Amino acid sequence: MWGLVRLLLAWLGGWGCMGRLAAPVPAWAGSRGHTGPAPLRTRRSWVWNQFFVIEEYSGPEPVLIGKLHSDVDRGEGRTKYLLTGEGAGTVFVIDEATGNIHVTKSLDREEKAQYVLLAQAVDRASNRPLEPPSEFIIKVQDINDNPPVFPLGPYHATVPEMSNVGTSVIQVTAHDADDPSYGNSAKLVYTVLDGLPFFSVDPQTGVIRTAIPNMDRETQEEFLVVIQAKDMGGHMGGLSGSTTVTVTLSDVNDNPPKFPQSLYQFSVVETAGPGTLVGRLKAQDPDLGDNALMAYSILDGEGSEAFSISTDSQGQDGLLTVRKPLDFETRRSYTFRVEATNTLIDPAYLRRGPFKDVASVRVAVQDAPEPPVFTKATYHLIVPENKAPGTLVGRVSASDLDSPASPIRYSILPYSDPERCFSIEPEDGTIRTAVLLDREARVWHNLTVLATELDSSAQSSRVQVAIQTLDENDNAPHLAEPYDMFVCDSAAPGQLIQVIQALDRDEVGNSSQVSLQGPVGPDANFTVRDNRDGSASLLLPSRPAPPRQAPYLVPIELWDWGQPALSSTATLTISVCRCRPDGSMASCWPEAQLSPTGLSTGALLAIVTCMGTLLALVVLFVALRRQKQEALMVLEEEDVRENIITYDDEGGGEEDTEAFDITALQNPDGAAPPAAAGPPVRRDVLPRTRAPRQPRPPGPADVAQLLALRLHEANEDPSVPPYDSVQVYGYEGRGSSCGSLSSLGSGSEAGGVPNPSEPMDDWGPLFRTLAELYGAKEPPAP
Repeated sequence: MWGLVRLLLAWLGGWGCMGRLAAPVPAWAGSRGHTGPAPLRTRRSWVWNQFFVIEEYSGPEPVLIGKLHSDVDRGEGRTKYLLTGEGAGTVFVIDEATGNIHVTKSLDREEKAQYVLLAQAVDRASNRPLEPPSEFIIKVQDINDNPPVFPLGPYHATVPEMSNVGTSVIQVTAHDADDPSYGNSAKLVYTVLDGLPFFSVDPQTGVIRTAIPNMDRETQEEFLVVIQAKDMGGHMGGLSGSTTVTVTLSDVNDNPPKFPQSLYQFSVVETAGPGTLVGRLKAQDPDLGDNALMAYSILDGEGSEAFSISTDSQGQDGLLTVRKPLDFETRRSYTFRVEATNTLIDPAYLRRGPFKDVASVRVAVQDAPEPPVFTKATYHLIVPENKAPGTLVGRVSASDLDSPASPIRYSILPYSDPERCFSIEPEDGTIRTAVLLDREARVWHNLTVLATELDSSAQSSRVQVAIQTLDENDNAPHLAEPYDMFVCDSAAPGQLIQVIQALDRDEVGNSSQVSLQGPVGPDANFTVRDNRDGSASLLLPSRPAPPRQAPYLVPIELWDWGQPALSSTATLTISVCRCRPDGSMASCWPEAQLSPTGLSTGALLAIVTCMGTLLALVVLFVALRRQKQEALMVLEEEDVRENIITYDDEGGGEEDTEAFDITALQNPDGAAPPAAAGPPVRRDVLPRTRAPRQPRPPGPADVAQLLALRLHEANEDPSVPPYDSVQVYGYEGRGSSCGSLSSLGSGSEAGGVPNPSEPMDDWGPLFRTLAELYGAKEPPAP
């Protein structure tokens, strides 16, 4: 088997060449007499060199660039050559019979620098490979067909003005698409086409530098520089490209400020207040930004006292303003000098200084009508509280500087005194109280007093008058809040229950120092300890208070130490409650103590039996009593003795009187006339000794006479019911126009029988029946 042989054509020396490959020689070819078995030989692979095709070459027909041939091809037409890979069949074609390779179109190296293809020889009839496929490369040879290009252009650069020669500005870079490894097609050289003599460029690196010193931004701020890049090392026939570089000179502080004029004149009216703008001064500085910022100052002391100068928000102009009030009558003009100085000075340019300038300023003061001027900017007056209306508080005064003899009228602006608490004398400005003042209601009164010229009502001025109300001890101390508290029934003696705070609205002297005192003595249920700081501690005494359903009311006395001292009383409500282990309240009502152990069945039966027995006894007692009453009753309906039996059942009046203290209800006028010996007997209290009962007259019983006797005894005996009613209703107090409403306090006529028929006749028809009953004459005694 013979290997494939690749043949290269070297047409005109420009198509390139391929290394030659000798036909493989058998190993046994060197000994013709060898009779042994033929030794095996190894097939050698294809050895390819590169094909070369000049780019942009074009002709009327496809160009032959090489040929493929195999040693098995003996020219019989049985061998077919195949070409596959990049561009096969489109860019490159092969003659299947001869193996000639042609390029069909112009190639561009910048689009594709090389092509990789695969060659193979096969049998034409069976397509059986005669040789293994082999790869080879076709390279496109470069020509100078691309000019240099600046991909980042156009450029913009900045360099400080007054820079030294050779200061780097910017570097420009051009790119050439040609092959830098072949010839000088991509070798570039930079030159300046426009921008001389101010700038230069490095031919190899493209760095642009300043070419002259002291370039002044104020003269020319911007430069347009044109840079060219040329290939072929800059020689004739090379291609070129250009770009523009805009170079801007940045500012430096190389110029001092300068006033355009040496004298500035301004005028201002004398009524201009502090801060009023008088005029503007502007020093010129051709620099920019921070390099042009200036500060202004007044050099002469005469002008600095009356005027001040500052820089505006832009840092350029000087604002001349009034510093203190001006007076035309005192001084009519001011002359002083103003200096303008750069705030930022570059030490590198001090030789171009000094960076400041001075100008003169003259300010004329103009006369103007002036409103009245108060003697003080503000007034502070004091007045005690609770003074009668018309009390003198103080006086304000104003005058007209233009005409001191001009009369002034004073008034209080209504919005500053809406409650009309003060009045002012229009002629002399005297302020007096119009109502009673209470410091606790309002301490400060801020009035605005208006002073107006009578000759010119348009000329007026105002002043603030602050009136302070002084305190007097006119408020008694009181508790800070109503106190309703509880204490556990298991609390230890001396335990703190509550800290009580007291307040006093007064503040003069010692009136705000409040002392507190509670009940004292061994019977006190609680102890109040004064803390001497306006508070008191409520403590349990050594003997704790017993629990009860009603809360304890503890009186507290509070007093201050003012002159005169004032005091008040208050009551604390304290409940003794049952508490949980954590101290929280469980219940504040007495509860029955339950036995920790349960009751047995026998005990329950015994309790039920006792209750049944008691119920039976009660029923029996009621029945017997009802039977006794029926036996005593008289069968006749006219018999009135049936009403007497009900008086045997006395009420609980005596028990009720022991439930409360009735001393305050006792009538001091209810005492009976004094007897021969001993204290007088009161008719509105229960006597300690019962009055003797009169004996029953002998003879047959007369019911009417017996009732009259018993009624007389009841009227004269204060120990019988209803003495409790006398104690509640019998005393209306001294000075009452109604008198006593009690029947026991009324007088009796002779014979012991009251006769109110005369006044009852005047009461009208509704009381006629009652008057007839009291006026009926009793039957004579037998």
